[in-house]
Amino acid sequence: MTSAALRDRIRFRLADETGRIVKEAPYTVALCYPSPYHVGMSSLGYQRIYRALMEAPGLACERAFLDDECEADAALAPERPVTYESMRPIEALPILAFSVAYELEIAGVVRMLVAAGLPPRRADRGRGHPLVLAGGPLTFSNPTPLAAIVDAIVVGEADARVVEAVRALEAAGGREAQLDALAAIPHIFVPSRHTKLPPVGAEDDAILPAYSAIRTPHTELANMFLIETERGCSRGCTYCVMRRSTNGGMRIVPAERILSTIPEDVRRVGLVGAAVSDHPKIVAVLDALADRGCSVGLSSLRPDRLANTDGFVAALARAGYRTLTTAMDGTSERVRETLERRARPKQLRRCAELAREHGMNRMKLYLMVGTPGETDEDVDECVAFATELSRIIPLALGIAPFCPKRNTPLDSAPFAGIRAVDDRLARLRRGLRGRVDVRATSARWAWVEYVLAQGGEAEGHAVIDAVAGGGSFRAYERAFSQRPRLPRRSLPLAADI
Repeated sequence: MTSAALRDRIRFRLADETGRIVKEAPYTVALCYPSPYHVGMSSLGYQRIYRALMEAPGLACERAFLDDECEADAALAPERPVTYESMRPIEALPILAFSVAYELEIAGVVRMLVAAGLPPRRADRGRGHPLVLAGGPLTFSNPTPLAAIVDAIVVGEADARVVEAVRALEAAGGREAQLDALAAIPHIFVPSRHTKLPPVGAEDDAILPAYSAIRTPHTELANMFLIETERGCSRGCTYCVMRRSTNGGMRIVPAERILSTIPEDVRRVGLVGAAVSDHPKIVAVLDALADRGCSVGLSSLRPDRLANTDGFVAALARAGYRTLTTAMDGTSERVRETLERRARPKQLRRCAELAREHGMNRMKLYLMVGTPGETDEDVDECVAFATELSRIIPLALGIAPFCPKRNTPLDSAPFAGIRAVDDRLARLRRGLRGRVDVRATSARWAWVEYVLAQGGEAEGHAVIDAVAGGGSFRAYERAFSQRPRLPRRSLPLAADI
């Protein structure tokens, strides 16, 4: 039974939402996000699918999220998930459609299914159970671990394809006929019908841009209207699944269309995309929004564009920026060359100078450690350069261990190892102590992400076992060790690295 506290929390959030579509339709599905509300409602992809289903004649969806209380404790059993729109249990709806952003959210799918009283393994569900779909950013890389859990996977962009899939399910009679109908749709993978993934699907550019339907104060992006300025990327970074070869590279939304789509009453705007700062009219868009009195956030800022585009940093300051955030990516110039991510030291210095000139409080740089061929000397170069930048403006580093992903040139690269990553992080912290704020994600969980990023259906079964075992790192280590090694390449156990 759902607790009164959860029901009260849902009512409180609904009362604060702006733009929610109220609709009843003959065929309604549960649109599920395997993380808490504040994460799911910050996802433009999730909001885009919500709007697509709610605008389709005869269809509707109701939202559901992983229990908030579970975010900090993987061993805590989530409450029975109910939809926000009607507070129905999700298992009462005919389709559960999950949007999955990255590998570690696969556990959230499992936890929501278990909390709903549904078998988490695909093979254990049958007639009388909802059909479970998955899509989202994870499908651009390697969604095959999900094949152990879900009935079908929409691979790639799904703005219109999800409506086609739901209509096919509505028209088909019986579970087997539904699976046959899904298997006939391009770019949909049905594990019980197919033996290999289809290519990543792309939608018609005419449907761009995606933009949010609902604004809410209960996210980190409080009351922010999200809109994409482009889709894809023209760059060739060797670690990135959105590099120029994906779905035709960068597809630009005209500035006029961006500005006309943003409602006049909006005062906080999030410009979203893999390469927002590469939009040829980005400064004009920022200036126009600042003239409206909007504060603006951008999802990706490249140092070469910030340093070399007249008026860019000034426009960001006008639009409310107080921290200039960009990416350094590799620990040294040599490492960045191997990543085809050529953020030059002179560009990063210029970014720091411009941030100071325009009254910003600090600069934040993202980078990876544990990239192929990285040495202690590369880390020491990072220490020296970060120290130099910190003399220009207060500096923070956001660090993630490198995790090779499928569908990238570095797919075959090894994971550096938990011990090696921790050693390099310790070396960075020692060198920068008292001068630079250093925040890093866990090397242990990066290893779990790596195994799933390179894994298959067996690793999906291991996630189910790990969740049943409490969801700790040790539970994952045990679950992976008890599953057969990948046929394409043997993956090391945590103890090996």
